[in-house]
Amino acid sequence: MIHKPLCLAIFLTASVWAAENPAPQTANAPATELNQINHILFLAQENRSFDHYFGYLRAYWAANGYPDQSFDGLPQFNPTSGPPPLYGPPPANPSCDPADPPPMTCVIDSNSPNIRSFHLLTQCIENPSPSWSESHNDWDYMDPTGNNPAMLNGFVWTAAYDARALSYFDKNGHRAMGYYTDTDLNYYYFMATNFATSDRWFMPVMTRTAANRYYLVAGTSEGLVYPKGTDRRDSKNLNVRTIFQELQARGLSWKIYVNPTGSPCTGPPYDPACLLTLSYMQFFVFGQTIPTQYPNNIGTIGITNSDYDNDVANGTLPNVGLIESAGDAGLDEHPSVADSVPEKMQPGAAYAAGLINELMFSPSWSDSVFILTYDEGGGFYDHVSPQPAVSPDGIKPRDLLKGDICTTSTGPTCDFVYTGYRIPLIVVSPFTKANYVSHTVMDSTAILKLIETRFNLPSLTARDAVQPDMTEFFDFANPPWIVPPNPPAQNTSDPCYLNKLP
Repeated sequence: MIHKPLCLAIFLTASVWAAENPAPQTANAPATELNQINHILFLAQENRSFDHYFGYLRAYWAANGYPDQSFDGLPQFNPTSGPPPLYGPPPANPSCDPADPPPMTCVIDSNSPNIRSFHLLTQCIENPSPSWSESHNDWDYMDPTGNNPAMLNGFVWTAAYDARALSYFDKNGHRAMGYYTDTDLNYYYFMATNFATSDRWFMPVMTRTAANRYYLVAGTSEGLVYPKGTDRRDSKNLNVRTIFQELQARGLSWKIYVNPTGSPCTGPPYDPACLLTLSYMQFFVFGQTIPTQYPNNIGTIGITNSDYDNDVANGTLPNVGLIESAGDAGLDEHPSVADSVPEKMQPGAAYAAGLINELMFSPSWSDSVFILTYDEGGGFYDHVSPQPAVSPDGIKPRDLLKGDICTTSTGPTCDFVYTGYRIPLIVVSPFTKANYVSHTVMDSTAILKLIETRFNLPSLTARDAVQPDMTEFFDFANPPWIVPPNPPAQNTSDPCYLNKLP
């Protein structure tokens, strides 16, 4: 399912900009050490921020005998001595003044209580929105266009605003301050610790799913923050080059894996045209050519005898494989968009774990890398500000709706010159440095840079051109994980409820 969480809509209008302004054509210099990697797989799950998922990681290290190191998670879990950052009080956001209960709009004033970060006990949680206006209000609900440094004080307010409009239980937005621990995400905590993660890994743009997924394969959203069909400005497919076109032009292999479970697609055999509807590549001009010109480049995953199963077992993985999140199967970790349909988080984590484990314990492990990340932060709190970034193509947001942030006033965050918020990352490979934490600012278009550097491809846009190439995550001289570790089975037994917190 291509999730369309409620609140504002998301994005997409196509233009002919790419035809008039081709992407930078300077190829990246080949990296000899990177040539040991022949298969790059990446999966972006849905809507989770870094603090929300990994803010507790340093406490996990202390409890499980891992050496401490600098890690910028939730400050209340930092030690009082050792590598900075050190201990700080639990962060908080102001909530609604009790004098303005629903259905009144949430008002923040001197009577507003502060909601501190807290451990969520339920794996089901009502969806906060990461849409354009909400993400900008999260920056600072008094200064959403970014004329001053981010205060990061709007997460609870935006979650409350949307909850009141949608008749959620949590009408005061407290859920936005919730986090999970290793008891909830035991597989992810083990893998992020033993392999590599980053505390400076950001979503590309301050809006929701679609735009960030377009950046993930094309390095741009072509100026769009909403999905195709939001209004007449979003009626065409994106006419920009994707990483798959560059691979195809160089004779390199690529494949998009989608999970047809719960979708209208039936088989086997599966119709490539139907499988394409389960991928965000359907919104690109090039994507529409896949069923007829490249039908073998879209395949199945997560079902018996899937294309992914066969490719992993037979050593036929592509040079680059995009794994789309399995929304129709309920396995994308997306928060619940309606109280009548609770969506569990842990089965999605277990699903991702199964895909990673399948690769780790296969003949394909020796020259592969699996990158697990998230499309965007989902409106959950994070204490690190979005970072200055390079505009991909000079195109400003052009499909904002009436009343959106930046339509009546302007400021630095009204252009594509800032990342969005931090998101989780795990880099899994035999070459991944053990217990490694990157502190280098990157957004998820760095995955494109890794692919471009490894296969000597040109940059797609100015955004991916300036990203680090991710080689810092690897040790090619002494690969630490020729024999992979044995991770725990992902817990799936946490309670699921939406009618209370925590």
